[in-house]
Amino acid sequence: MVVHSINQYLQNVDKYWQQNDALFLSELLSLQNDHVLSPQLQIEEPDEIVERLVSPPFDELVASHLKCIYALNNKDYLDAYQHQSTVCVTLTKILQSQKEENWMLPLMYTVCLDLRLLAEKAEKERQDRLSKPGEILEKAAECLMGCFRVCAADNRSSEEDTKRLGMLTIVNQLFKVYFKINKLHLCKPLIRAIDSSIFKDSFAISQQITYRYFVGCKSMFDSNYKAADEFLTYAFENCHKNSRKNKRLILIYLVPVKMLLGYMPSKSVLEKYDVLQFWELVEGVKRGDLRQLDQVQEKHESFFIKCGIYLIVEKLKIIAYRNLFKKVYQILNTHQIPVEALQCALEFVGQTDVDLDETECIVSNLIFEGKIKGYISHQHRKVVVSKQNPFPPLTTLT
Repeated sequence: MVVHSINQYLQNVDKYWQQNDALFLSELLSLQNDHVLSPQLQIEEPDEIVERLVSPPFDELVASHLKCIYALNNKDYLDAYQHQSTVCVTLTKILQSQKEENWMLPLMYTVCLDLRLLAEKAEKERQDRLSKPGEILEKAAECLMGCFRVCAADNRSSEEDTKRLGMLTIVNQLFKVYFKINKLHLCKPLIRAIDSSIFKDSFAISQQITYRYFVGCKSMFDSNYKAADEFLTYAFENCHKNSRKNKRLILIYLVPVKMLLGYMPSKSVLEKYDVLQFWELVEGVKRGDLRQLDQVQEKHESFFIKCGIYLIVEKLKIIAYRNLFKKVYQILNTHQIPVEALQCALEFVGQTDVDLDETECIVSNLIFEGKIKGYISHQHRKVVVSKQNPFPPLTTLT
């Protein structure tokens, strides 16, 4: 947007404020818009001119936006964040005063997105200073919660004017903050609020996809793999086919979840979305090759840690143990498998430091999880497996 003068800019802002046009206001107050770079708007103390040309109570919000622009152009992200916080707080008050209107929701989305992005930049700026990590993002979340509460408190049931339609967009912004500062427990009340909303099917599909992605990731970290599979699969299948970056991001979490549930992805899918780090895992798990799993974990350690799935990948070993012991059962062709035979198989695939007691412990876990049907005869040191379906398909387990 070309800005010829501060007067012209402010007159346009006031015009769209008077016309209840949130879409144009969103552009005029977005930190992603080109007007942020305009020299005409870089004013350190804009309060007087704003008060003269913009109607209250919107003038306070606009003045804070201009101060934010000034700080941004001076590369002072912390100061810019403080001003954007004021923008968000002021907007929250205006939203509260508009009892039967929701026309400002698009502007709220823009302000909240800019606040989160600025908070992330301000966090990086303060990394070298003595400050609590995540402190700025936590404060940003408090501002976002202000907007969320205003939306959630609107008890009108009409889709035309209820602010509750804005809840999911704010929740997704909060999820991004909570995942960033590793406070996933704070997501729980937000999930309850969305799941109980009568508008949960009316939210924009893009927001529903984002929501299910985060809820799926949280379910994965909570070891609720069936729910994680459901949410992440929805996100992957409904994500636009051209959004390859987003589909890849979803797949990074969906693949290990699928594997834990017994579904092994094809190489072509992993190749298509550039996540071949998982292919060697798939091969190792299928063969029960613990040596290969250890090598893959070491080789791609930084990738798994960065994505936060290192411990999930570690859990795939239990599937590899199950597949290895199934091979021993098929080779010996007996329902009474000596524990020594299982230990020998473990040594063959690189687990040389596992003794008989530890081998029994691994088998006990597999029996407890239902991955092997049978029991351990400690007297004879044998694993006695069921004559019917001793190694149930992983996909049938819940």
